[in-house]
Amino acid sequence: MTTTLFARAALLDMDGTLVDSTAVVERLWWEWAAPHGLDQDTVLQTVHGRQGWQSMSMLLPDRDHAINLEENQQMLARESAETDGVIEIPGAAALLSALQGVPHAIVTSADVALMNARMGAAGLQIPTLAITAERVSNSKPDPEGFLLAASALGIAAADCVVFEDSGAGIRAGIDAGMTVIGVGPHAPSFGPAHHVDDLTQVELAASDDGFKIRIS
Repeated sequence: MTTTLFARAALLDMDGTLVDSTAVVERLWWEWAAPHGLDQDTVLQTVHGRQGWQSMSMLLPDRDHAINLEENQQMLARESAETDGVIEIPGAAALLSALQGVPHAIVTSADVALMNARMGAAGLQIPTLAITAERVSNSKPDPEGFLLAASALGIAAADCVVFEDSGAGIRAGIDAGMTVIGVGPHAPSFGPAHHVDDLTQVELAASDDGFKIRIS
């Protein structure tokens, strides 16, 4: 069955939505978690979709915030340098190409360096508008990043569609008042309005004052 949506702007997460960085993320976070005796499953359920310092504060709530900020910078530097295994989510390049000329943005919890490293490793074009960690005060699941992107594009939140994979990101899109398309096998459990296994199931076509999104 095919579902057709109408939108005026598309806002796209990066990790898990445009690029598959699972191998790198899991390895580096497991290395970080091991000295603290943290459960691997708990760590992975926490870190996806959030800025690193926020994940650290949730996993180690009694620790000095300054330490979290310092270790987050160290983590970002390693993630930016270690991109082996980072690949395109199927259909990502085609979707980004189809969005040329259409209002769209990337909204990611990564900083600029990490975004450039991972999008480059996956061979993907970076949208002109990028809302990265440096541009927000609050990490997902706070809707700040998506609302900032909509404002910068001059598009009402209700006219935006969000592509997201993580629980934090999907919550952020919903709370921003946007239509959320969940991407990947875990997304349905977080309540997006629609779901695709990957981006090969998404087609775009121009329409009056916006574009159509066909989900197959």
